[in-house]
Amino acid sequence: MWRIIISGAAVMLIAAAAYLTVCVGRFGGIRRLAGEKAGRRYGIAFLAVAAVFGCVALALSFFDAVVVLVGTAALFLACGIVLRIAARVSGKEFAGSRAGWIALFLAAVYFVTGYVCLHHVWQTDYALTTAKDVSLKIAVVSDSHLGNALDGDGFAQQMRRIEAQEPDIVLIAGDFVDDKSEPEDVRKACAALGAMDVRYGVWYAYGNHDRSYESANGLAAGELERTLQSSGVRVLRDETALVDDRFYVVGREDRNRSGRKPIGALLDGVDTEKYIIVIDHQPNDYANEAASAADLVVSGHTHGGQLFPINKAGEWLGMNDRTYGRETRDGTDFIVTSGISCWGIQFKTGTRSEYVIITVSRER
Repeated sequence: MWRIIISGAAVMLIAAAAYLTVCVGRFGGIRRLAGEKAGRRYGIAFLAVAAVFGCVALALSFFDAVVVLVGTAALFLACGIVLRIAARVSGKEFAGSRAGWIALFLAAVYFVTGYVCLHHVWQTDYALTTAKDVSLKIAVVSDSHLGNALDGDGFAQQMRRIEAQEPDIVLIAGDFVDDKSEPEDVRKACAALGAMDVRYGVWYAYGNHDRSYESANGLAAGELERTLQSSGVRVLRDETALVDDRFYVVGREDRNRSGRKPIGALLDGVDTEKYIIVIDHQPNDYANEAASAADLVVSGHTHGGQLFPINKAGEWLGMNDRTYGRETRDGTDFIVTSGISCWGIQFKTGTRSEYVIITVSRER
């Protein structure tokens, strides 16, 4: 899968660079600088494209530069098509560089907005009702990927914001860390979780990236779990816990782990009169979870689709049951958060970073 993705990205990068070189070569300033020599014009245009790519790569990352280049090329193409259609409809001719200037403006707005939407964290609220005798305020945090957009201190700041909302319980829905996370940031983040004054504490379930943290940093297996537990965080690996004899918290193993228990087996023997919350990092077992006794399933993983207009790709390809937001199936509520941070790139477009506050109250 990764070979296909990397190969596809390489093809798109080459095609985007070539297309942008041609488009940038049409700008008046480039044409005047190069004179009548087409080779010189495209050479200057290529250097301009390469310079922008290099600046983004140095400021952010190589992958961010690829996203910026490919996204900008797509906007150049779209603007060129739109202006061509407009010219046919209106009978007017537009300057060859006009589409380019519009595309550059849109690209700047798109990526600046995406950077802000990733690096600023919003609070998203949901209000649920249930026939069961329970009243809860639940905070959900997912996909912090420590070391990407949030370091240990930044994560701690967000936890203080969440604590100020006075939740009854905090759920960490996976991808707390990844291979880029530094041990010092992880220790600070775990300490921040442990310092939270929350009635029913902090509960954690694994995501698909979490275990890569140990191998990337040469740590012993189980080091992350030990650090979490020593901070007072309860780690659930295909486990069910009854909390205060009032409700259940169920933490599923990530779907990529072999031997993961079916949701029916996890809930076998539970008191279905009590409210049941399931933490499942990847939102792709909705049919089985809806058929189970679960009342609420919280997930992350998708980052809200990360980039518009391909943010629904996971659903189109059958990888996820939902990309973002709330859905109810057969009486089970499902909520997918876009996550508090990111992985891989520094932009979120069509979505934004968030933590989630869920209020559960009894139906009247």
